[in-house]
Amino acid sequence: MIGDRAMRARGWIRGVVAGTVFLAGLGAAQAQTPVRFSLDWRWEGPAAPFAVALDKGYFAAEGLDVTIEPAAGSREPITRVASGAYDAGFGDVNTLVRFRDENPGTDIKAVMMMYDRPPFAIIGRKSRGITKDLASLQGKRFGAPAADAAYAQWPILKAVNKIDDASMKFENVGFPVREPMLAQGEVDAVFGFAMSSYVNLKSRGVPGEDIVVLLMSDYGVDLYGNAVIVSDKFAKENPEAVKGLLRAIMKGVRDTVKDPAGAVDSVLKRNDVAKKDVELERLKMVLSENMLTPWVKANGFGGIDKDRFARSLDQIGLTVAYKHKPKIEDVFNDEFIPAPDQRRVN
Repeated sequence: MIGDRAMRARGWIRGVVAGTVFLAGLGAAQAQTPVRFSLDWRWEGPAAPFAVALDKGYFAAEGLDVTIEPAAGSREPITRVASGAYDAGFGDVNTLVRFRDENPGTDIKAVMMMYDRPPFAIIGRKSRGITKDLASLQGKRFGAPAADAAYAQWPILKAVNKIDDASMKFENVGFPVREPMLAQGEVDAVFGFAMSSYVNLKSRGVPGEDIVVLLMSDYGVDLYGNAVIVSDKFAKENPEAVKGLLRAIMKGVRDTVKDPAGAVDSVLKRNDVAKKDVELERLKMVLSENMLTPWVKANGFGGIDKDRFARSLDQIGLTVAYKHKPKIEDVFNDEFIPAPDQRRVN
């Protein structure tokens, strides 16, 4: 009898413990903060850090239920977050500056810089007369999507280098036909992100030696690129969620740097028409040219050089007459970013 009572007691205790664990787990699941996040483009190589953070459970470990959706360009996440339809996104910080000035009261800010060096470029072909000399652009025809963030910087490149573009022709083309038109010789060059247009042209059979990439940052355009952005409303209501979001993304970045090929596999699961060799090349270009710059290696990923950011605000002022020129803290909020030792990358 005593043995039976002891066994029943132990069983009761195990039941209570199991029930407590179950309820705790249920509570944790219910406590997860939903976050709707917008990419800047399709699921391609550069989106690997976000895919890795999803697949490895980094968001979930921070108590976040993150949904990530593709977009139609690095400017779209700005309007998505501003509308309140999305809580956060991955978009062009320069577009954010312009959007805030055009829409006073917009409550969105950048909270982590992803592209320390922007991928804005003019991509042309040697066989069409394009060289690394900006003078070769005279008299040429360009594919220039109106919604493209790279084309938006043309006034800066033009002003800094004193370019007279009277002889140039700019055609507003759709993103899907931009590289095909250049591959077929219908235009001489296009505006775009270097890693996108260069790799897309190669995949269409254009020889690498015939492709010329003029990175605007090599010609005096001292801007930053894409950043993680959030709405002030979401940040004020969920400050710990924003911190957790950035910690998870940072882990995704570090894993991507360590194993780019493995990271691309996470992208391919979300894009059944993507090819691994193409997306891996695209990702490696982004890592080397835009993300792992000398400044980032010395100072850590995700932050900004405030003097440089101030210069970038001055340059943006060359493209638009500010209604109210912003201060750095109006655009970039560094209070949620992980500690420096968590942002080191190799």
